[in-house]
Amino acid sequence: MPTFVLTLRDEPDALARVISLCHRRNYAIADLSWSRTHTPGIRRLTLSLSEGRQIAHNLRKLEDVMSVEPQDGVGAGVRHLATPHDRNDPIRFPLHGVVRRPGGLLMAQIRYDSDADLDLIRCKRVAILGYGSQGHAHARNLAESGVNVIVGLQPTSASRARAEQAGLAVASVAEAVRQSQVVMMLVPDTRQAEVYEAHVAPHLEPGDTLMFAHGFNIRYRTIQPPDHIDVSMVAPKGPGHRVRETYVDGGGVPCLIAVHQDASGQADAQALAYASAIGGGRAGVLTTTFQEETETDLFGEQAVLCGGASELVKAGFETLVEAGYQPEIAYFECLHELKLIVDLMYRGGLNYMRYSISDTAEYGDYVSGPRVIDEGVRARMKDILGEIQSGAFAKRWIAEHQAGRPQFEATRSRESEQPIEQVGRSLRRMMPFVDPVE
Repeated sequence: MPTFVLTLRDEPDALARVISLCHRRNYAIADLSWSRTHTPGIRRLTLSLSEGRQIAHNLRKLEDVMSVEPQDGVGAGVRHLATPHDRNDPIRFPLHGVVRRPGGLLMAQIRYDSDADLDLIRCKRVAILGYGSQGHAHARNLAESGVNVIVGLQPTSASRARAEQAGLAVASVAEAVRQSQVVMMLVPDTRQAEVYEAHVAPHLEPGDTLMFAHGFNIRYRTIQPPDHIDVSMVAPKGPGHRVRETYVDGGGVPCLIAVHQDASGQADAQALAYASAIGGGRAGVLTTTFQEETETDLFGEQAVLCGGASELVKAGFETLVEAGYQPEIAYFECLHELKLIVDLMYRGGLNYMRYSISDTAEYGDYVSGPRVIDEGVRARMKDILGEIQSGAFAKRWIAEHQAGRPQFEATRSRESEQPIEQVGRSLRRMMPFVDPVE
């Protein structure tokens, strides 16, 4: 019996439109429950049909419906990645606190420290699983905000000494989970499912909260938590060292929060409290969904920030060198000066960058940029986004990890010896002011 959970506007005709659609499609309604959520203006509808899995596509077209989440997926304990061929794809997760602009575009909800109740996280013990870039920042910031923190690490972890030197309690992963009511997963994406199955799932109890800093494993269903716990996300929009540095300096890094499962009715408020305790409330906390965070994060990394920028820099460098120009000059023009441009964008967007550069550079931006990033590039970007949305990228990356990362490691080695890297290492040694790292 196909069952769907819908989030929709609390409008008089919203329920009537859903029922009318089912009747028009000749799908008999076997069960229906209609309840309020903790978000004003949004209702939750659980709809069971005698048949009609494919109706999800039509339900999403209704103007009042904000999300449709199939509930009759794979069995417990079975890892599953959504693909374009799944009858229930695409996955939609509830929009807690997200509203829409006129025309249907989502409008971010931004909250600050003044909106958070830190007692909601201070009254819990929080297990931080992992002590890498994000783990050390979360653990130390939480502790300095008055939260009872324990770090979960394997006995052989080289990070145990660092965590203990910071004055934090440290235990095995399983013991940290057992002692805590809130568990934040900060081990690498590709290890989270195995860590969860072996060390986390056996110790979760009703009322506990499972948290993530990236939605990957929930979005692609490699982790399927039990119904009796809250599942939420707090994702700082910056690397861990910046999360720590800005907190120490009295500031913070903006955070995204999302709720996938709200068993307690306080999942959103508790996530906001956590975000505030690591410094996010000082800069702003934006509400999103696991799906939106995962798909936009992966796309940004692949198409623009990492993949796109890396290939653009290499292509520019190689074009100049192949034309007979000195590699050192090509390095400065295509890589070194990129920081100047990005810093200007960071401070004031594209307009401030264009205001700050010469008119010649600005004119070149307008006439040549669209020739480099043309409709063909945009079409390939859409292909990349499609692979992320369908789960194809996630399946490929998980399979690569499970096979021992042969292609990943070979590519990493090959890229580290690119001519631009060799030239750069030599030049950076002469520029101590850039704080070179090799």
